[in-house]
Amino acid sequence: MDGSFPLGAAVTAALITSGVDPWISMLAAMIAGAAAGAVTAFLNVRLGILHLLASILTMIALYSINLRVMGAPNVALFSEATALTPLEALPLPAFQSKPLAFLVAIAVIAIGLNWFLRTETGLAMRAIGANPRMARAQGARVGLLIGMGMALSNALVALGGSLFAQSQGFADVTLGVGTIVVGLAAVIVGEAILPPKRIWIALLACIIGSIIYRFAIQLALSADWLGLEAQDLNLATAILIVLAMSAPSVRAKLGARRRGPAR
Repeated sequence: MDGSFPLGAAVTAALITSGVDPWISMLAAMIAGAAAGAVTAFLNVRLGILHLLASILTMIALYSINLRVMGAPNVALFSEATALTPLEALPLPAFQSKPLAFLVAIAVIAIGLNWFLRTETGLAMRAIGANPRMARAQGARVGLLIGMGMALSNALVALGGSLFAQSQGFADVTLGVGTIVVGLAAVIVGEAILPPKRIWIALLACIIGSIIYRFAIQLALSADWLGLEAQDLNLATAILIVLAMSAPSVRAKLGARRRGPAR
């Protein structure tokens, strides 16, 4: 994720500044992200490299690839027409039109994922995530489906990087730093609020978790009594993740204490 996010931004910025249509640039960014995910899966499944190490190796390689794609550490898009440019013609302020457009995009992606994960391929992919040995025994093509899952997830991450670059007006090689932490925090916070009993609930939990995470970080950094500043972002993120991860066990211990000792 830390490499695919800036990859999507880099591909989009490089193509838009070269005169390519923004929508085609976004599609190219998703294809590039899918390729990065497929490479990670290949390193893990075919070459037997530990999945975490395979991800790190791909991320390291993507740093150099992103520099080559952009030709510079950062590329500005302020004077370029992007997929978000038509929003300026809407009778809404910029701080309302962009969130509305992103909300529509998130809804479309969530509906698509909800449908896909209910198909036969999606069910097999979920089974592999739960128990790969059992899925293999049932005839699922584990290696192929892992590659498909990695390609799909990194394509969506690259799409996020593409939209971020067009929204903020620039692409930078360091955009992806901490992306995996943000994603992890969103999932943990969301699942703590909405236990994922169904697919659509799990997707909704991720969306709500990401929004709450951003609000919590902003509140923490803007609260004068906490004394936090912009450079304390990673510290605030770590504290929030610790609180979210420890909440279930703390809740269970408190419940056990209220019930009293077992007889």
